[in-house]
Amino acid sequence: MISDTIPENVVLLLSCADRAGLVSRISRFIYERDGNILDLDEHVDPVEKTFFIRVSWRYESASFSLSELEAAFRPLGTEFDASWQIRLSGRKTRTAIFVSRYDHCLQELLWRHSIGEFPVDIALIISNHPDLAPLAAHHGIPFHVFPVSRDNKDEMEQHELDLLENNAIDIIVLARYMQVLSSRFVDRYPARIINIHHSFLPAFVGSSPYRQAYERGVKIIGATSHYVTEELDQGPIIEQDIMRVSHKDTLDDLVRKGRDLERLVLAKALRLHSEHRILVNGRKTVVFE
Repeated sequence: MISDTIPENVVLLLSCADRAGLVSRISRFIYERDGNILDLDEHVDPVEKTFFIRVSWRYESASFSLSELEAAFRPLGTEFDASWQIRLSGRKTRTAIFVSRYDHCLQELLWRHSIGEFPVDIALIISNHPDLAPLAAHHGIPFHVFPVSRDNKDEMEQHELDLLENNAIDIIVLARYMQVLSSRFVDRYPARIINIHHSFLPAFVGSSPYRQAYERGVKIIGATSHYVTEELDQGPIIEQDIMRVSHKDTLDDLVRKGRDLERLVLAKALRLHSEHRILVNGRKTVVFE
């Protein structure tokens, strides 16, 4: 509930076919309801002629709920034939982290969460191994083990889905989770599963990108965070970064250096998502930083 005692910032993410007057109409909608715009960023794809906007505004006092605000905006969204969502930036995104045995990405997310850097609530951690249970316990986060195998994958995934639903999870983060999610699982959370891949996609997809990079003698390595789709490592890219390497670097050097990239790239992707700064456009994203 938006109230005069707890004012909240409101964020609109919208995309539609480009046309004249879109920014003006959206701004007037906010103004007519006594909103004060804090930030507005828009982009037009010159090839697809598609308009994208992220606008954040604030109510010093309001007597209506989020659902009422959405209902009021719906006719405008329908008129624009737009894809849109309205979020309250003061509400933390309920997050589940999936992890296997590597702990570097999980450590980074837990540390940033502990200092309040993310507007997220890490509700639980799910793993196919028990190794990182002590780390979760140290941070006071429930840790659940589902030992996935080829024979029980469907059963384990159903248990995981039930757990996620019972905990009202908004976003899933795969922090070097070494299992491929089924299409049934992915379909339940469209554009709400973030993965970290240890290469600069689209190069070196699959399970051993550092070895592939080493064997090709690359001069840069990278990490990519993307939304998960049914097609392995092909989802819309959220964030990427690179680091220079040379002929002097061994395979172990590439892995060691790459871990730093993985940690930072995944953390940034989660922050961008939780701050409602990403619009998915087919196989691409528009990221308002």
